[in-house]
Amino acid sequence: MVPSLPRLLVTRKLPDEVEGRLAKSYDARLNCDDHSMADDEIVAAAKGCDGLLITSADNLRTDVIARLPAGVRIVATFSVGHEHINLTAARERGIAVTNTPDVLTDATADIAMLLILGAARGASWGERMIRENRWNSWSPVWPLGHDVSGRRLGIVGLGRIGQALAKRARGFGMELHYYNRREIDPALAHGARYHARLADMLPFCDYLSINCASTPKTRNLIDANTLALLPDGAILVNSARGDIVDDDALLDALKSGKLAAAGLDVFRGEPNIDPRYREIENVFLLPHLGSATLETRTPMGMRAADNLDAFFAGKRPRDLLT
Repeated sequence: MVPSLPRLLVTRKLPDEVEGRLAKSYDARLNCDDHSMADDEIVAAAKGCDGLLITSADNLRTDVIARLPAGVRIVATFSVGHEHINLTAARERGIAVTNTPDVLTDATADIAMLLILGAARGASWGERMIRENRWNSWSPVWPLGHDVSGRRLGIVGLGRIGQALAKRARGFGMELHYYNRREIDPALAHGARYHARLADMLPFCDYLSINCASTPKTRNLIDANTLALLPDGAILVNSARGDIVDDDALLDALKSGKLAAAGLDVFRGEPNIDPRYREIENVFLLPHLGSATLETRTPMGMRAADNLDAFFAGKRPRDLLT
């Protein structure tokens, strides 16, 4: 008798190569139309499943985990971040949780550098000028952006992505600074100067890039008090998580001129972002494109599948969080 395949709920549509692998190895319930599944739908669809493959857009916080069917033994998230999962609640229920580190480092660092360049050079309003047919002459004084080369960049969180950004910024001749929970091996810091306190680093930042994880300690880390410590006319970019930045404080700084511009790929409550961001010109907005390349999303799915395969084979998954 052929043993039955583990039943797996996949909450969003994944790259074809990934779904093909999952369909062969599992009794996979795929989300073919890629609709966003509400909490109740996830709980209902998980009935009879042994595992879930979810994304960062899915909510598996305490109440949802408590309602999952008893048969669910593993949750694999198609992301590095795991703030959308209550790890303590999962651990108490004996549910394993895995993520997908490493494979999206370069793609996300590319986006961080794009945010720096796009915000500095006014890419967003420049494109709108052309699309709205407002470009009617050339002027030596308008519109003007800001140089990136040779300027000072502060990185909040010098993990894998922060290090990859530092490597890219060195190519622009930027002077690098970083704030981290602890100082890292100088060989990995690409010449960046360590600051033990965020407040000590901020006055040295013409550009500030947010690259840390979202945790209870980092949520609203960037608020009115921290922004006030930046040089006037600084530029902030965020490719990490939206809740690290206080929206009211950031919008006030952009409108007052304290900040010259901002570049944002992540938002609090996305995709339902604060509508005020759409109303100002000096912010470069992207719809969470950090890992959004075919060359990255496919390996992310394969990494999640590797973790699932190991778990159901009775082995320890490579990226086990609980």
